[in-house]
Amino acid sequence: MAYPDSSLKLFAGSSNPQLAEAIARYIGVRVGAAQMNRFSDGEIHVRLDDSVRGSDVFVVQSTCAPVNENLMELLVMVDALKRASAKTINVVIPYYGYARQDRKARSRDPITAKLVANLIETAGAHRVIAMDLHAMQIQGFFDIPVDHLLGVPILGDYFGSKNISSPVVVSPDHGGVVRARRLADTLQAPLAIIDKRRPEPNVVEVMNIIGDVAGKSAILIDDIIDTAGTIALAAKALQEAGAKELYACCTHPVLSGPAIERLEASPLKEIVVTDTIPLNPSILQSTGKIRVLSVASLIGEAIVRIHEQKSISKLFEPHV
Repeated sequence: MAYPDSSLKLFAGSSNPQLAEAIARYIGVRVGAAQMNRFSDGEIHVRLDDSVRGSDVFVVQSTCAPVNENLMELLVMVDALKRASAKTINVVIPYYGYARQDRKARSRDPITAKLVANLIETAGAHRVIAMDLHAMQIQGFFDIPVDHLLGVPILGDYFGSKNISSPVVVSPDHGGVVRARRLADTLQAPLAIIDKRRPEPNVVEVMNIIGDVAGKSAILIDDIIDTAGTIALAAKALQEAGAKELYACCTHPVLSGPAIERLEASPLKEIVVTDTIPLNPSILQSTGKIRVLSVASLIGEAIVRIHEQKSISKLFEPHV
């Protein structure tokens, strides 16, 4: 497919240019020419070198680390596109930073996920395309359309092709049960749940496994692996419960702090992630456990369908 009439244009921020290039190849367009500069005091300046007047423009920018830099760059890009008379501005956020601050956990806490939504709308975005939001209610933080894509079809296809014997899909907590059930349905596998207690941030205590994992190949699934404390302790608990093989998967590999050391020391055989967040090559060189799958075709197909005003629900049925 291609759009020689320039009705569809794709731009990329600095956070994930490799994914943007892969999406562009799928669609059949080139990534638009734009300059992302920093003034000497750190201010961000964006210059669009391609005309966008009258075009449906899609901007690919994960708000991963450095989160604030990438978020501000996205906002400046949207403002530049608005002032350049783009017909529509569609923000593609493969990883939505601040999504875990989606509610007031304690008195006087902010709801930063909502603040980010307000900023994106105020900057001038007409639509948001996101992957596996940490909290589904974030879709309701926007007053513009939000297309929420799921990683389960990609992860399910991968694990389905491995012909794993006696698989059981495991949610590392109660909050991830819906996601785990989608993968379990895809693989036609049973579901197990780990009941955990989190006494303080980034400290996880695994308490109990609900479901039968003895003698089975357990596949842990989460939306994010950050410091890997949850996944590593869950894998250990599953091993102690008699699981014969252990896998983990997630859509967003944040992998901060001691994550790599924890994953390498864990009994996990393989950790499958997607490229919503680019991984430093040194991370992949330091461990042979991580397998990266691309979401470029999924996002690319969503962009094409949105541009052509077609339904995108077909992309993840029956996984909804």
